[in-house]
Amino acid sequence: MTDPPAPSTESWPSPDVDQVRAWLADYVSDAMRVQTLERIVTRLDDVVVARIPELADRDMRRDLAASTRAQVRIVLSRLASDTFEFSLPQEAHVFARSVAQRGFELRLLLRVYHVGMEAVLAYMTEVIEQRRSSTPGLERVVLLRLFELTTKWVSASVELLTDTYMQEREHTLRAALNRRTETVRALLAGDEVDAGQASTRLGYRLRQQHVAFVLWTDELGAAPHRPNAEATGSLERVAVELSSALGSGPVFIVPSGASALWAWVGVEDAEHGIELGVPGQVERRTAAYVEAPFRVAFGAPGEGVSGFRQSHREAVAARQVVERSPGNSRRAVGYPTVEIPYLVGVDDEAMRGLVRRELGALAGRDANTARLRETLRVYLRSRHSPEAAAKELGVHKNTVRYRMQRIEQLMGFPIETRSMPVQVALDCVAVYGADILS
Repeated sequence: MTDPPAPSTESWPSPDVDQVRAWLADYVSDAMRVQTLERIVTRLDDVVVARIPELADRDMRRDLAASTRAQVRIVLSRLASDTFEFSLPQEAHVFARSVAQRGFELRLLLRVYHVGMEAVLAYMTEVIEQRRSSTPGLERVVLLRLFELTTKWVSASVELLTDTYMQEREHTLRAALNRRTETVRALLAGDEVDAGQASTRLGYRLRQQHVAFVLWTDELGAAPHRPNAEATGSLERVAVELSSALGSGPVFIVPSGASALWAWVGVEDAEHGIELGVPGQVERRTAAYVEAPFRVAFGAPGEGVSGFRQSHREAVAARQVVERSPGNSRRAVGYPTVEIPYLVGVDDEAMRGLVRRELGALAGRDANTARLRETLRVYLRSRHSPEAAAKELGVHKNTVRYRMQRIEQLMGFPIETRSMPVQVALDCVAVYGADILS
């Protein structure tokens, strides 16, 4: 493909070219700053997702942001240039492949670029109004320049990415995989699905108990040095190991973006399913198999088609808790462990109010207060046993008794009178971190 012809600077009206270049160079310098660039990316992606809700999924949104960020950098670098040098970044190709992998039609990809172009022009119109120059006609020239560049960029991008999309569709979404993807989407959407027929399409038995999990990487698999196939292969390998660690049946895997996958494991033994539903159990079984850069979130065991869907929703919810706690070093988390903090955290302000109200003097961020909080949390979870709490904390039981006396002095009431709401508040701090204390 040959590059589109360079825009003719002779066609620019007054003001002169140097004034326009100076304005553009000043804007580009400001926009390339990390915080400003991230605000632009978020602004553009918010518009795209609002118009194309299929991209609201965390993994698709993540791939979209990577593509937008890379393209904005390139467009900004070309903005003050006299020539149009087209080079589509790898992240844009990865996003196009993700669209194909998820079973979306080509028109969704094309719409992303047309909506994105509208968002860029709307954003730049606001920027120009805010940075209004004293030079007559400069704003009009800048908008014409931007419209010319973005039009060529979108046209060239769509042509190349259509090829990328079609190649991925042919290679990875053959008819059987298409049927699998559509079946999973129907199951998760709650559509009426014949369980026997769906099991045949998936190659996975739905009439059993399931544990769903979401596996993803801290590093974006779309990086140019890491091909998409390599990232997917690594994720699938870890998923198989996790299935083995759970001591259950074969694992059923569905790709979810460039650096994540969804999976379900069949659990045929009812007692084993009950065991896996105990808070902390899946974490203990799988923690050794999940190392950086991988993370995994599990749902609770669920029965049949409804359990297939519910366990997945819980795995997604557990992942949200993990991603809200960037300082949390845990690589594996189960929904039963974080269910209450997840439900309480749906309303962030209400959760913070609960924590401040229930913890009172224990809501400080110093090391001594944090130690008292952890002692109280373990004490409550140990059914108010100083001996059991001391064993878990690795201290003498008299140390626990002394700390509990100090805690009750600080809080001003016997813990037994409000143990449930206090435990909820402590669990929220343990899951989301000390930032929610502020």
